[in-house]
Amino acid sequence: MPMSAAIRHHHYTPETAELSLWFGPEGRRYIYSDVPLAVYEGLRDAPSRGRYFNAVIRNRFACRLADPSALRNRRWQAIRSAS
Repeated sequence: MPMSAAIRHHHYTPETAELSLWFGPEGRRYIYSDVPLAVYEGLRDAPSRGRYFNAVIRNRFACRLADPSALRNRRWQAIRSAS
């Protein structure tokens, strides 16, 4: 799997056509809307995810920063339910 210095992790939800990307060492998550499956597959298979992101995704799809507190809450709930 190709690695990227900027993009730490990616996830695609086909039912909603949402692409989640985690950036940088702080792991900020951005959610991109209405992303076709072919675009996600291109990102997943690209030799350079950063270059692909800049050429195909950046400024072409609506995006929002995922609420960091919601992510922390989900992690905490998962930990609590596992105990």
